[in-house]
Amino acid sequence: MKEIKKVLIDCDPGMDDSLAIILACKSDMLDIKAITTVSGNYHVDITSVNARKTLELLNITDIPVARGMAKPIVRDLPNDPFTHGEDGQANANLPDPSMELVSQHAIDLIIDTVKKYPNELYIAALGPLTNIAMAFLKSPEIIPMIKGIYAIAGAYGLNKYSTANATGDNPQSEWNVYVDPEAADIVFKSGVALTAIGLDVATHFDVNFTEQHLRILEEAKTKEADFLLNMIQFVNGRGFESYCVLIDSMAIGAIIDESTIKTLRGKVGIETKGEITLGMTVLDTRHHHTWNNLPEVDIAYEADYEKFLDIVMRTVLK
Repeated sequence: MKEIKKVLIDCDPGMDDSLAIILACKSDMLDIKAITTVSGNYHVDITSVNARKTLELLNITDIPVARGMAKPIVRDLPNDPFTHGEDGQANANLPDPSMELVSQHAIDLIIDTVKKYPNELYIAALGPLTNIAMAFLKSPEIIPMIKGIYAIAGAYGLNKYSTANATGDNPQSEWNVYVDPEAADIVFKSGVALTAIGLDVATHFDVNFTEQHLRILEEAKTKEADFLLNMIQFVNGRGFESYCVLIDSMAIGAIIDESTIKTLRGKVGIETKGEITLGMTVLDTRHHHTWNNLPEVDIAYEADYEKFLDIVMRTVLK
């Protein structure tokens, strides 16, 4: 019998975060213990509303949702050049949530949840790493207690998609790291068990929904299927591929089934000073003169997209 994995989701919904929440909450393989929100795709005031809207779409009101950091650790919050619509959810205009945020700050909820489930809790880091970095600074003793962090973070130059689909507001960065590179630097250097899923894997065109998938979603006529279809139509109408709504779900899919991705161990530095390179995740692959002071993390370099899309479709339609 497979392990039911305990998960905390740290997110900035966002379309792809919203789908990731649906996937995580409907999966038989995951037990979602908490959701924390952060500023990223939108200000935390909006992301906190959208997380609860998504839960209520699923008729779930018993997962605690905590509001987190409103801005990056040392920077102002940048404007995302890729819009997720006026409501942050492809203009789905879901009803305002009735469930309340918990009184705890997200940082404290992260700390308390890790301590409640030592060596059992996975964290799905779907937004900028601000909340997690602050939790590590406040309570560094939790770092070795975390079973693993699966983060949508970085772009490692492993294939053309790494930069062709750059999501940060410069030529080669990924949005989550670009928003708060100092936070990413703290988390990457922390020694936590970190798997980074970068744009090399998360924005690969092979992760697009097929016409058959769309037909199945149209025939399902469920709230979740209609919500997903609306997001796909929204991004397609703006000239983007449907992978845009699946990016954050890659982390959830990898927690559900680790075999959906293959990883390599690599030394990574976070650029915190550059102008056109701010937020770049620089992978040192040299045979000689390697910078041994760089932190080592697991980096996704390949994914089984057919298996991943099957997990998404089966779970969303369940």
